[in-house]
Amino acid sequence: MLNITIPNLDDVLAWLAALPDSLKTALLAKSQDLAIALQEKVGDKLSGVVLQSRTGLLKDSIESTTEESDTQINSSVFVGGDVPYAAIQEYGGVTKAHIIDAVNGKVLAFNMGGKQSFFRSVNHPGSVIPERSYLRSSLEDMQDDIVDRMQEEAGKFL
Repeated sequence: MLNITIPNLDDVLAWLAALPDSLKTALLAKSQDLAIALQEKVGDKLSGVVLQSRTGLLKDSIESTTEESDTQINSSVFVGGDVPYAAIQEYGGVTKAHIIDAVNGKVLAFNMGGKQSFFRSVNHPGSVIPERSYLRSSLEDMQDDIVDRMQEEAGKFL
């Protein structure tokens, strides 16, 4: 998560509220553009840079939104769908040992020692999943560019 501390925030917010609507409109558009660029960067990381894509479900679930109020413009890039492994890939973690039962077929098939073997269920010992950040690392990669481009856009009105 990107945290920016602004001294005298109330004064800054009051100043922003008094700026012309054209500046707010320009900053809103720039924020939307940057959110889309960040969303695309995350998609690139999910296409082999950080994670190898198998189904594309995680990549397809990445969304961006931009909302405005009188004093704020908030853009977000996030996992928008039901992707149960999204968080463990981003932050890493440990899965518990569990039993895997055949669901769609009557058996599970594996190649073991060059020979195909069949089981109705198997004991999975659990896994240690390393952190493979795709959201936070993308934001970190773009942080300076985001700040520079927003400042550049605001500078056109000052």
